Amino acid sequence: MKVPPNFKWWLIALAVLHAIVICAGFFAPYDPVEQDRKSPYVPPVRLHLVDTGGHLHLRPFAYSLKLREGLFDQYEEDTAEPHLIRFFVAGAHYRLFGLLSCRTHFFGADNARIYLLGSDAYGRDQFSRLLFGGQVSLLAGLLGAGITLFVGLLIGAVAGYCGGWRDTVLMRLAELFLALPWLYLLFALRAFLPLAVSPLGAFFLIIAVIGAVGWARPARLVRGEVLSVKERDFVRAARGFGASPFYLLRRHILPETYSVLLTQAAILIPQYVLAEMTLSFLGLGVPEPVPSWGNLLSSLQQYSVLVSYWWMYLPALVIVPFFLGYLGLASALHEQGQTYKIEARSLGSLT
Repeated sequence: MKVPPNFKWWLIALAVLHAIVICAGFFAPYDPVEQDRKSPYVPPVRLHLVDTGGHLHLRPFAYSLKLREGLFDQYEEDTAEPHLIRFFVAGAHYRLFGLLSCRTHFFGADNARIYLLGSDAYGRDQFSRLLFGGQVSLLAGLLGAGITLFVGLLIGAVAGYCGGWRDTVLMRLAELFLALPWLYLLFALRAFLPLAVSPLGAFFLIIAVIGAVGWARPARLVRGEVLSVKERDFVRAARGFGASPFYLLRRHILPETYSVLLTQAAILIPQYVLAEMTLSFLGLGVPEPVPSWGNLLSSLQQYSVLVSYWWMYLPALVIVPFFLGYLGLASALHEQGQTYKIEARSLGSLT
């Protein structure tokens, strides 16, 4: 079967974005929890190639920002000395892939902090926090979607293959979960859990909560696929030769559900990332100082931040490509699955 070209491009784009987030320590110039109380709400720096004297520089540079006299959050460029952007510089320690201790960063500047996306109220670099926060939010989405798909596959396979009263009970339970408003259910479940937990404990609580509420739709889709596949000729032939139910499921039936599971994964991962962001935005997710995409946006609850510091919106805009990438991948996977079904039906009619 020919893979659609758009599927390849969406997959490459998502792979690049995920690689940048996975290697956040390398691409982020600073420690995400490092504070500089003398630089609250610094706007994004402007990169230059030509200085005030009209001299052209071969590499980009930035001027340091200084507070305007009499103001605590208004800055202006100090053009006395340009700070050249240097690549592959030594900086704060981090663990690459969570294992390797490293100090090399992709870029930096001598004797100056380069705030590409500005800083927050504590002087923390928003660009570094965005990359490290992506590790938390994306991992929560991936693990939560994995739990949901595993439960949905298990329940859907049992309901579709066994049928009878098992199918009836499991599908009525699935309809109940589909009828519940999942966002309010997340709030209710999280409210019953302890608030005073460690960041790691809160992270795993979020994964468990969001992974346990969305299994109904994948389960129904898997059930429908299993009901269709178990009546096909090759499955009947294998059953006639004495194949066990476990063998039939493992060898013939469940592989036919992989396209459904992949499409559901591409849909669920951004949904669960958004769920983690919502919980963290409302203070029910991963607590400070650990960054996540949700608590990066939590400062926007303050009216003064909304009207005065426009760069605090930038993390929300940068997150958009991830969601568009997953939606595009889901569309391509669905198109690929439909093409596969059409080809399978045409082959079946020929035989």
